[in-house]
Amino acid sequence: MKSVSIIIPTYNGLRYLQDCIASIRAQTPFPHEIIVVDNGSDDGTVEFCRNERLIFIANPDNAGFPGACNAGMKIASGDALLLLNNDVLVSRYWLSSMLNCLYSGADIGIVGPMTNYGSGRQQIDIPYTNLEEIAEHYRRAYQGNWLEVRRIIGLCMLIKREVTERIGFLDERFAPGHYEDDDYCYRARMAGFRLMIARDAFVFHYGSASFNREGEERVRQLIQRNRGLFIEKWGVDPVQLMD
Repeated sequence: MKSVSIIIPTYNGLRYLQDCIASIRAQTPFPHEIIVVDNGSDDGTVEFCRNERLIFIANPDNAGFPGACNAGMKIASGDALLLLNNDVLVSRYWLSSMLNCLYSGADIGIVGPMTNYGSGRQQIDIPYTNLEEIAEHYRRAYQGNWLEVRRIIGLCMLIKREVTERIGFLDERFAPGHYEDDDYCYRARMAGFRLMIARDAFVFHYGSASFNREGEERVRQLIQRNRGLFIEKWGVDPVQLMD
């Protein structure tokens, strides 16, 4: 079994982080390390990480999602790197299903799961009931039945080590966040890697826990700005790349 480095950026999200860590520990019975990158929280996150004996980086200020992910990726030791939002709960078989997909082909570079709160083809098409029931439904219905796509949502993104060696880390011009995942997927595809949804894997996502605190109008402006940065960089609208 390949080892995995699970990298979790967080900013004043201790309540979510505690549940996220607990779910990973309960549902991931094979080699992995958890790296928490804290962006200057004042809610006890650092103390929690220290008490739980987690690998963690304590940034003095908010480096944003891409900056925090990059810091974690640089110290990760796993064969694969998994970027995970702090407001995610994982289910049984979540990571084994994603790993089976990732290593099913030499050219597969990034894999994501199904989720209740996302966009594109990763969004579940049935009403959400509870974590266990939905996870089991998708595992039984789609075991080994994966879907190639043009983008994977950054809330849970499993990346083969060879991808980072080829294309590097997230582009921090998109800090504090939005479209850095689209950018990374675009770069991976240009480098010859395929992107897959492991439809037999499911994670629960509370949804934009950090950005919701910033205010709706500010988030809207950030999305608009970063979309412009993507177009400026690549000459293509990222909306056109969404499956």
